[in-house]
Amino acid sequence: MPVTLLGASEIRALAAELDVTPTKKLGQNFVVDANTVRKIVHVAAVTAGDRVVEIGPGLGSLTLAILETGASTTAVEIDHRLAERLPATAAAHGVPAGALTVVDADALRVAELPGDPNVLVANLPYNVSVPVLLHFMETFPAIERGVVMVQAEVGERLAAPPGSKVYGSPSVKAAWYGPWRLAGTVSRQVFWPVPNVDSVLVGFRRDPEPRGDEDLRRRTFRIVDAAFGQRRKMLRQALSEVLGGSGGSGGSGGSAASASAVLESAGVAPTARGEQLTIDDFVAIARAAG
Repeated sequence: MPVTLLGASEIRALAAELDVTPTKKLGQNFVVDANTVRKIVHVAAVTAGDRVVEIGPGLGSLTLAILETGASTTAVEIDHRLAERLPATAAAHGVPAGALTVVDADALRVAELPGDPNVLVANLPYNVSVPVLLHFMETFPAIERGVVMVQAEVGERLAAPPGSKVYGSPSVKAAWYGPWRLAGTVSRQVFWPVPNVDSVLVGFRRDPEPRGDEDLRRRTFRIVDAAFGQRRKMLRQALSEVLGGSGGSGGSGGSAASASAVLESAGVAPTARGEQLTIDDFVAIARAAG
């Protein structure tokens, strides 16, 4: 029996049955168009041999499209009613026993997953998309690639190159794990309720070799936060507190001079600004700071 997908009327019926009203607090906008969920799965290049983790499956429209490929799927859902109902929906739509595992939990707090997933596919809640993505990339190194649907503004930041207007802390932190790219646009009309923002697909692929250990990642991210916390300032000033040692805080001459010395040893101009630096530049600064 082939897996069948949810239609718009069935999605609304399921929501009514569960007394679920999509909420802004949880960022719930359910996809009601079968072509869209198949497009997401196609862009993610999901095949029968993949082990997929989906964050926020909701009523299951994207879940069924993933399972349609024959891939095993672990779905992480914070809403208890949705998590409890999803296995029955899957079974009713032809999903074979054992293909779907539902984890009833907050994605930001998940520390382990069954099945050791290697692909991430999700329609992410707009309000927590970046923290959730970074948490999963940090916590589950087996995730090699994926595609997520996010608010257009968020997606553009994740995929932004150095020097662009939207390049910032999320861009650099995402790049720690590998390259990210914009992979398509999504009409507002495929959602219920219709959101007041545009959505995009963002694809990523993890670099085969990690850039460094957890200690280096933390130090790099701290420098990134400081650089973009005062993004209009030159790095010798913006990083004076994190690189300035005991020379003082803020923009004092001593700490700015110490920061300049670290930047120069990393091969980065003290007069540069954070938006000009690549992830490799930030890693070099963290290494130089020791």
